[in-house]
Amino acid sequence: MSIWINKDTKVMVQGITGKTAAFHTRQMLEYGTKIVAGVTPGKEGSSIEGVPVFNTVEGAKRETGANVSVIYVPAPFAADAIMEAAAADLDLVICITEHIPIKDMTMVKRFLEGRKTRLIGPNCPGIITPEACKIGIMPGYIHKKGRIGVVSRSGTLTYEAVHQLSQRGLGQSTAVGIGGDPVNGTDFIDVLKAFNEDEATEAVVMIGEIGGNAEEKAAYWIKENMKKPVVGFISGLTAPEGKRMGHAGAIISSGKGTAEEKIRIMKSCGIAVVENPTLIGKTMAELLEIIKGKTRFAHLNRDEI
Repeated sequence: MSIWINKDTKVMVQGITGKTAAFHTRQMLEYGTKIVAGVTPGKEGSSIEGVPVFNTVEGAKRETGANVSVIYVPAPFAADAIMEAAAADLDLVICITEHIPIKDMTMVKRFLEGRKTRLIGPNCPGIITPEACKIGIMPGYIHKKGRIGVVSRSGTLTYEAVHQLSQRGLGQSTAVGIGGDPVNGTDFIDVLKAFNEDEATEAVVMIGEIGGNAEEKAAYWIKENMKKPVVGFISGLTAPEGKRMGHAGAIISSGKGTAEEKIRIMKSCGIAVVENPTLIGKTMAELLEIIKGKTRFAHLNRDEI
């Protein structure tokens, strides 16, 4: 099992004729992802890596049955690309593009209201179900099929966590990079809900960073609703106030959104927070062993253990 994508997912690539998109199309195809169409206005009839190119998302969907799109369109045109995909009623849209203006994304958020399309991103690495489907820019070889869900605002820290989980034989059910922009589509809680309901996901790694309050909201949701253990990490512990750290949303403002506050709240909500990212895999492995031990002796009273 997995969330949102699997080996049967049919994917189109918006902006496929661009250099970056063409490169990652080849990478996704080599991983086994079913890339069935590309979209670049004015390029219909051509092909990239054997993938037919269409002028519109609607045309690509009609001719190929694609139900998911990944967007590599440059920032000035990315909002229009997202809305075109949503207007075509695709199930899922992953926007890799960074530097999309906040004003544009605010317009996109309003456009998506009431529609069935789920947006992941923008400014994200994408989503992967190991050994089944890779949509985005993540290195496929570090991912291994397993039972740990991963959700993260940081691309590189996603890869770090995934690599550790793979090395320890835990693997991943699905890994989702939600992106670090202040206005995005899917948030932590959306992904946590999906992992909570997925029978094949045993536990979750949640990676956040300074800025905003998404991690705090997710922590409170976890405390009230999550049935599975969560290991957490917050990057930016030494970041100075007012300094933007890579992502547009990773900025401490008026003393809010600090790593210390996020960590405090996450710990109070029962999340096993590590303060060094190199400990994510080790902590997850130890946490699962503790839980298995408790389950193994659940039928015994305290004196018998």
